[in-house]
Amino acid sequence: MSTKVSVVIPAYNHELFIQQTINSVLQQTHQNFELIVIDDGSTDSTGDILKRIEDPRLLYIYQENQDAFNALNRGLEMVSGEYVAILNSDDVYADERLEILIQAQQRSGAHCLFTDVIPIDDFGNIFSDPNFGWNQWHQKNRHFYFQSGDLYTAFLKGNFMVTTSNLFLTREAAEKVGQFCSLRYLHDYDYIFRVMLEFPNQVLYVHDQQLLSYRIHSGNTLSEAAILGREQDQYVIKKYLLAGVPEELRALVAAGSERLVELEQELADVRAQLTPPVEERGIKQQGVSLLRSVKRKYFT
Repeated sequence: MSTKVSVVIPAYNHELFIQQTINSVLQQTHQNFELIVIDDGSTDSTGDILKRIEDPRLLYIYQENQDAFNALNRGLEMVSGEYVAILNSDDVYADERLEILIQAQQRSGAHCLFTDVIPIDDFGNIFSDPNFGWNQWHQKNRHFYFQSGDLYTAFLKGNFMVTTSNLFLTREAAEKVGQFCSLRYLHDYDYIFRVMLEFPNQVLYVHDQQLLSYRIHSGNTLSEAAILGREQDQYVIKKYLLAGVPEELRALVAAGSERLVELEQELADVRAQLTPPVEERGIKQQGVSLLRSVKRKYFT
């Protein structure tokens, strides 16, 4: 029999997307899988939709809300397949994703694989405009990877794996790397660094295959999460920047990188002091316009 894949889905309040997400697993060309869905305290109809799905490979478990990383960790404790894959409850697998990644793993011997992704909106439409902000960010990160030729270095520049949904691991790797950390927004970013440290040169980026549709919600707005996410980003990058250099150089690298961050903030503060506020510039511009109109009316 073909190898078994354990697919873990942490689900939370995604009644609009969960059926499509589940279907994208059920219709895989590789059919030997178990589907473990941990409902992390959904208050919408997510649970009702999942309970109506009749497939012996699907295991549905409800728990009180404990955040995505806890739901993931509970699911990981239950896997029995030779491979472990993760899928968030609003993202979508390409039909052949599992089959292609199993074949790539068996050819390469890699312990972790991830692919390129397709950004989609709430309705499944692709964000195809190259000037769309997310596309520019992602292509910049991909370009740096191709330029540097080193996976670890490229991840310090940006998380071009993009999402937890992109993780595909051998069970050995999942067990050795262990649980996801408690970072609310960047547990996937922290996790891929830990995989690379545990299995150097055994993480494969299948960069020429878009086998995952990643949902970018239209309702997302700038909020406190944008601040917390960037603070967690700083924490992860600093932690694994230092982990990637010899121990005797870590103090040197830490001091230099921290000073560069301080200088950036100092420059921003100085520029803010030297540049008049927007309101003040507007008032000055209005004054100039008024003087010009008076001059034209009475002195020409």
